Amino acid sequence: MRELSVVITVLNERDNIIPLIGAIQDALNTIDYEVIFVDDGSSDGTQKQIREHANDRIKLVELRKNYGQSTAMTAGIDHATGIYIALIDGDLQNDPSDIPFMLQKMKDEDWDVVAGNRANRQDGMFLRKIPSKIANAIIRRMTGVYIKDYGCTLKVFKREIAEDLGIYGELHRFIPVLAKLQGASITQVDVKHHARIHGTSKYGLNRTFKVMADLITMVFFRKYIQKPMHLFGSLGFIALGLGILINTYLLVLKLMGQDIWGKPILILGLIFLLGGIQLITFGILAEINVRTYFEGTNRKTYQIRRIFNGQKEDLEHR
Repeated sequence: MRELSVVITVLNERDNIIPLIGAIQDALNTIDYEVIFVDDGSSDGTQKQIREHANDRIKLVELRKNYGQSTAMTAGIDHATGIYIALIDGDLQNDPSDIPFMLQKMKDEDWDVVAGNRANRQDGMFLRKIPSKIANAIIRRMTGVYIKDYGCTLKVFKREIAEDLGIYGELHRFIPVLAKLQGASITQVDVKHHARIHGTSKYGLNRTFKVMADLITMVFFRKYIQKPMHLFGSLGFIALGLGILINTYLLVLKLMGQDIWGKPILILGLIFLLGGIQLITFGILAEINVRTYFEGTNRKTYQIRRIFNGQKEDLEHR
């Protein structure tokens, strides 16, 4: 087993492969490492460049088609053998020379995740920096995971944390939140960032809507994954209560001889009443699904960092 596995997802990065391999070799020459390149459906000869330089330290995982960065990351982690796992972009904007410091900090201070923060980001102000700052602020506020730079791919993990991240869809942007769901301890350090020289960026403003959609999922996971009834039930009882109050008020008016048919408040009362019943029903069904998930797969609802028996520490992860 290697000490460190460096997972790099690439899509049409042919001109970046050789300089990236050179930078990794220079930066990690004192570490027992391996590099896992995951080609996510490149069409420019990226795979050929990697195959020509493959050796006992460099491995290529070639996906059949473009699945997206999250799936490619998962494939790379699944094929990694290192005690520690680093994620890094394949566009030369992250600097491999930051990895040894991050790895040493993880060992010395016993962190589960060390995340990079692009302190001097070399990207466009209006199309990249400003939207990123706004998105980071919203994510921090809504998830309660206070990482400065969610968009920085450069991160180092303990193996057991990386293996259980459950990255799918496009949730790679929320890796710190996924790690926090496992109870991982996370710190962040400033890292270098370079302007892109070769190739074109795969990101644009259209990803903003995807981030917001995924953020809703992350907020639910962070707060209610083990107790969905707390969300649906609370909203349901509020709506049901309002519906009962409105309809009671209308009943009183009816008994007093007033005509209530066609009043907008009647429709509102019915919406609240039926909506409340539906939300409570959703909550019950969600609770059943959560119990089926944990009990049917024998997964624990908790994870243990370590056990100390007075004589030695046993590392366990459940």
